[in-house]
Amino acid sequence: MPIYRQAERAGVFLPSELALLGRVFDRLKVEAQSEKQREALASRIMANYMAGVREEEELLSASRQPLGR
Repeated sequence: MPIYRQAERAGVFLPSELALLGRVFDRLKVEAQSEKQREALASRIMANYMAGVREEEELLSASRQPLGR
Protein backbone atom coordinates (compact mmCIF):
# COMPACT_ATOMS: atom_id res chain seq x y z
CA MET A 1 0.00 0.00 0.00
CA PRO A 2 1.45 3.40 -0.95
CA ILE A 3 0.86 4.98 2.46
CA TYR A 4 3.09 2.41 4.16
CA ARG A 5 5.85 2.94 1.58
CA GLN A 6 5.65 6.69 2.18
CA ALA A 7 5.73 6.18 5.95
CA GLU A 8 8.76 3.92 5.64
CA ARG A 9 10.61 6.57 3.61
CA ALA A 10 9.71 9.31 6.08
CA GLY A 11 10.98 7.57 9.20
CA VAL A 12 9.88 5.66 12.24
CA PHE A 13 6.24 5.78 13.28
CA LEU A 14 4.38 4.21 16.16
CA PRO A 15 1.83 1.52 15.30
CA SER A 16 -0.99 3.92 16.27
CA GLU A 17 0.37 6.53 13.85
CA LEU A 18 0.58 4.00 11.02
CA ALA A 19 -2.98 2.91 11.77
CA LEU A 20 -4.17 6.53 11.55
CA LEU A 21 -2.34 7.11 8.27
CA GLY A 22 -3.74 3.86 6.87
CA ARG A 23 -7.31 4.75 7.86
CA VAL A 24 -7.04 8.17 6.25
CA PHE A 25 -5.56 6.67 3.07
CA ASP A 26 -8.29 4.01 2.91
CA ARG A 27 -11.01 6.65 3.28
CA LEU A 28 -9.58 8.88 0.56
CA LYS A 29 -8.44 6.39 -2.08
CA VAL A 30 -10.63 5.66 -5.08
CA GLU A 31 -10.61 2.33 -6.88
CA ALA A 32 -10.16 4.00 -10.29
CA GLN A 33 -6.97 5.80 -9.18
CA SER A 34 -3.70 4.91 -10.85
CA GLU A 35 -0.68 3.87 -8.79
CA LYS A 36 0.80 7.32 -9.44
CA GLN A 37 -2.35 9.02 -8.10
CA ARG A 38 -2.30 6.81 -5.00
CA GLU A 39 1.36 7.66 -4.41
CA ALA A 40 0.49 11.36 -4.66
CA LEU A 41 -2.35 10.88 -2.17
CA ALA A 42 -0.02 9.06 0.23
CA SER A 43 2.51 11.89 -0.11
CA ARG A 44 -0.16 14.50 0.72
CA ILE A 45 -1.29 12.58 3.77
CA MET A 46 2.29 12.17 5.00
CA ALA A 47 3.16 15.82 4.35
CA ASN A 48 0.11 17.02 6.25
CA TYR A 49 0.80 14.64 9.14
CA MET A 50 4.44 15.70 9.36
CA ALA A 51 3.33 19.35 9.26
CA GLY A 52 1.44 18.72 12.49
CA VAL A 53 -2.07 17.75 11.34
CA ARG A 54 -2.75 14.90 13.78
CA GLU A 55 -6.55 14.74 14.19
CA GLU A 56 -8.09 12.19 11.82
CA GLU A 57 -10.91 14.35 10.48
CA GLU A 58 -8.60 17.34 10.04
CA LEU A 59 -6.06 15.14 8.27
CA LEU A 60 -8.81 13.85 5.97
CA SER A 61 -9.92 17.37 5.13
CA ALA A 62 -6.42 18.70 4.55
CA SER A 63 -5.38 15.70 2.45
CA ARG A 64 -8.30 16.09 0.05
CA GLN A 65 -6.63 19.26 -1.25
CA PRO A 66 -3.42 19.44 -3.29
CA LEU A 67 -0.38 20.44 -1.25
CA GLY A 68 0.08 24.17 -0.82
CA ARG A 69 -3.64 24.99 -1.01
